[in-house]
Amino acid sequence: MLSRQRLHEYRAQTFRYAPGRNLKSQDEAVAFVNERGFVFFWPIQGVLLPNLWVAVAGDRPVADEHDDPGHRTWGWKDALLGQRQWYYAKVLRKKGTMIAMDVAPLFYALTENYGSLEDDYLTLYEQGRLTLESKLVYEALLQGGPLDTITLRKAARLSGPDSGARFERALSELQADFKILPVGTTEAGAWHYSYAFDIVARHYPELPEQARFIGELDARHKLAELYIRSVGAAQERDLTKLFGWLPPQAERAIEGLVKAGVVQEGEKVEGQSGEWFALAELVG
Repeated sequence: MLSRQRLHEYRAQTFRYAPGRNLKSQDEAVAFVNERGFVFFWPIQGVLLPNLWVAVAGDRPVADEHDDPGHRTWGWKDALLGQRQWYYAKVLRKKGTMIAMDVAPLFYALTENYGSLEDDYLTLYEQGRLTLESKLVYEALLQGGPLDTITLRKAARLSGPDSGARFERALSELQADFKILPVGTTEAGAWHYSYAFDIVARHYPELPEQARFIGELDARHKLAELYIRSVGAAQERDLTKLFGWLPPQAERAIEGLVKAGVVQEGEKVEGQSGEWFALAELVG
């Protein structure tokens, strides 16, 4: 059985909330993302994954006060948008996610983007797998280049008072599927703060080619390994919840990790129910 204390100590290191392990600079934040492969910007309730807030501010709730020192993460995020230091967009669970640039092709390989800016989205729309709002937003960027959210909403003809939620949903869906991403901030809008969005394959033209020869099984295997090396121990449902994979897909990824000797399955965790798969180094 894996002890609760052993698991806590492991995560205190990988999540960076152990004493003396907190991040203190933008460069350290980039190194943290490269080390872990992918992290959330903020902690997400019910989903276990390292995140930038905890790594900077410690294991505590996100502060409401804007002047809390932990909120310097906002400045780091905005300063690095589109700068190739990390890939940032609403990806995992459609929440803000930082992904190491050498890991982004693994995610891209699991999408239905094949490198054609003009055709891929139309195929999905015709098959009923892309909403009309997402199609309109994508086409506005395709025709207009990088646009701030105010201009983008108008160009997509979604500026009416009853279309706000549909516009935001389209932005999230397109980001999660690696079709668009924020590439900077602008002073547009009443708050003088707005993201500028662009098409992923146009902003990072090398990404489709990097992902072209990565098989789905290999991508899932590598992403699952990065995940388990961050959290130490998990259950199959954690993979399906985080990545949106089907149970058989999660099972095959775990089987690959077991075969490679990275994890042991059928483990017990102190104080927790069910069977877990855990890093071999933690239970060996």
